Amino acid sequence: MPLSVLGLATAVPTQSVNQTESTTLSEWVSADHPERASLVRRIQRRSQVETRGSVLLTGDPQQTIHQRLPFYGVDSPNTALRMEAFRLHASSLALKACQRALDESPISVQQITHLITISCTGFHAPGVDCDLIDQLQLPPDVQRTHVGFMGCHAAINGLRVAHAFVKADPEAVVLLCAVELCSLHLQYGWNPEHVVANTLFADGAAALVATHAESTSPGSSSTGLLLEASGSTVIPETRDLMHWQIGDHGFSMGLSPKVPKAIATTLQPWLSQWLEARGIDLNAIQHWAIHPGGPRILQACAESLTLREDQLAHSKHILSRYGNMSSATILFVLDHMRQDDCHGPGVALAFGPGLCAEVALMTL
Repeated sequence: MPLSVLGLATAVPTQSVNQTESTTLSEWVSADHPERASLVRRIQRRSQVETRGSVLLTGDPQQTIHQRLPFYGVDSPNTALRMEAFRLHASSLALKACQRALDESPISVQQITHLITISCTGFHAPGVDCDLIDQLQLPPDVQRTHVGFMGCHAAINGLRVAHAFVKADPEAVVLLCAVELCSLHLQYGWNPEHVVANTLFADGAAALVATHAESTSPGSSSTGLLLEASGSTVIPETRDLMHWQIGDHGFSMGLSPKVPKAIATTLQPWLSQWLEARGIDLNAIQHWAIHPGGPRILQACAESLTLREDQLAHSKHILSRYGNMSSATILFVLDHMRQDDCHGPGVALAFGPGLCAEVALMTL
């Protein structure tokens, strides 16, 4: 009993920075010696992120990055200020994605029975879910579920929850929204893992409307995207390789350089077994939506799964154009794939603290 996606849409901030501006910012907050500045520039070039959006950017795009990003001054903002920025900006970005997803679908807001929100970059209550209920005029009895602080793979966790809802009630109609404001957590000082995170992460939101596949009326404007199954694994002895912690100056991301190797050595045996249990050979998968956590993550997946360059193209496109938007990113990749008219069996993969891998078996 698949989950049928009837509408899928994304939203990004109105302003973005290019790689040159990003390098200037990273040098300023993290490099206090010439040799470190040189290393920051190399890390930026290797990131393959050409542009990234931030809700914090203001003013004329022709101004310098320091003029456009007044939030980050000489001193690092404390966590209270960063969470106030989340409160001010998260709901408006989420609303754009949700409205676009609803507009694409044949579903009216009054038909929504369940609302799933996803984020790991901010907290407040009443939160984004209540704001969406008010601003979209969803039914007051809509059932809310929040998937919080799970990291970059959380959209797959959210899809699993949506799938469970429609299995339990074939009349359920789910609105799911992932919104991440990663730019709120720029880290000051010199720490190689922070420098990498500062280079990759960005802001974005993605939303979808879904219901039980058999509930979809003939001729409806479905996206054609079906979730068949999902799975999860914790990679042994990798607990310290990726972490996401709340500190006095925002949320601190730690990314060990050992992450790609851990993925490369464990992904194929686990995924092959998981697919075989569902009667599917790994080689039968035509399309791969891999969360672009960074170039080395994509390369590790390619090596482990023997993927062609064209099978990574959609993930690389999203990384280059938007950066890593944490949980929202995998939905950006899926949206780009369907816009590129991909059809056939596909797999979505994402990774997060644990070290955990999440998989979704899709039909595009």
